[in-house]
Amino acid sequence: MRERPRPIYKIKLGTPEDLAIMEALRRETDAVFRVDANAGWTVGEALQLIPVLAQLGVEFVEQPLARDDWDGMRVLYKESVLPLIADESCVKEEDVEACAGFFHGINIKLTKCGGITPARRMIGKARSLGMKVMVGSMNESTIGSAAIAHLLPELDYVDMDGPLLLRDDLGTGLAIGADRVTIPNGAGLGVEFTGLFSREAAAGMTN
Repeated sequence: MRERPRPIYKIKLGTPEDLAIMEALRRETDAVFRVDANAGWTVGEALQLIPVLAQLGVEFVEQPLARDDWDGMRVLYKESVLPLIADESCVKEEDVEACAGFFHGINIKLTKCGGITPARRMIGKARSLGMKVMVGSMNESTIGSAAIAHLLPELDYVDMDGPLLLRDDLGTGLAIGADRVTIPNGAGLGVEFTGLFSREAAAGMTN
């Protein structure tokens, strides 16, 4: 945080030291915090932690409970002072409606749901149910992240830092700055393959 200040941080939790971690990080920055519990809490733990996280400036909590703990999510949905975003509980299109009344929003991953077209249908369904929409990522290269970037006008939240986590990227053209993303102007996604995954290599893979 000191070396590369950002306006928003997504923090992975689900450990016995969650509160200590959050308090230590908050001492370092006034930035917005978003928390991903990675299905690591029980209902009781979530009910205790979430009000404190709200006081620490957390914007929302992603996947607080196990993906199939619907009874727990029903309780948490009614009690939580922070929005709850489904991740592992919402993978494919039919999961969106199932999450209504248990989560305040959904996190879509293009690599899990099948790409841009099903993702857009998931966005439309979530909106019709009054739910917030986020698109997330794992270790997508510039190519996958450019696909996410083209959905930005339809999103409430986004997590697309995959290229920043890679030593060797597969493409160029998308620019991720400290507080904004610049989309290239070329055809399609606008990206160009690097030497790591050149057009020649791609052609060889299809032959």
